[in-house]
Amino acid sequence: MLTTRFVTGAPNWIDLGTPDIQGAGHFYGGLFGWRFQPGGPETGGYGLFQLEGKTVAGGMQTTEEQGPPSWTVYFQTPDTDATAKAAQEAHGSVLVQPMDVLDMGRMAVLADKAGVHFGLWQPGTNKGLDVVQEPGSLCWLELYTADVPAAAGFYNATLGMETFALDFYGGTYTTFSPGGQGEDAMFGGVVDKADDPAEAQSPPYWLPYFEVTDTDATVARAQELGGTVRMPATDLPDVGRIAKLTDPYGARFAVIRSAPVRS
Repeated sequence: MLTTRFVTGAPNWIDLGTPDIQGAGHFYGGLFGWRFQPGGPETGGYGLFQLEGKTVAGGMQTTEEQGPPSWTVYFQTPDTDATAKAAQEAHGSVLVQPMDVLDMGRMAVLADKAGVHFGLWQPGTNKGLDVVQEPGSLCWLELYTADVPAAAGFYNATLGMETFALDFYGGTYTTFSPGGQGEDAMFGGVVDKADDPAEAQSPPYWLPYFEVTDTDATVARAQELGGTVRMPATDLPDVGRIAKLTDPYGARFAVIRSAPVRS
């Protein structure tokens, strides 16, 4: 389960790169109730999305040269430089070299061996997201890739993540957990993108899921705000009702009204 008790290998931050941060603020504000709080000149335009005063994501305006609009997930590390080196040794690459972000922490942006972008965050004064699992916040991640065992091996070698295979309605769903934390600490899954019609033609990537109280209403609201539907609202037994969306600028994300936890 995703929590804010961040440990090595756990997702502790997420941010949006978009060509129109004001427009994105309007979209996500209308969808989730977020407010965008721009940073000062020292942040280079980077700001925070907040929900009732709690930080749920970061965001900044990006150029075409910096890549397509997208969400990037960051994983906790005690040593950004060492983890970046481990990623290279595991046949990944470093896209943004390790650097300090004021006194808030140290970061880097990497790509796994399939080219999937992700970030590292070594906390300083900024320990990570204020809230997860609640409506309007991050609650799950999925890595869509062409080679599930290779992806599992890369993230284990780089961040110590462990995988667990769950029986899932005639098949197997592979989950990620931080190393040494056990299956109950799972925060996401890794899926062969060829098995999902919505993802088969997409490059591999990390997809964030945000918790909502009503999936169908959120889908309808996203369309009203200029977003598009990649996968309509769909029930997954014992999981919840999910939908895959794209914001008006092309960043992909998903929403879920999670099923009640069985006692």
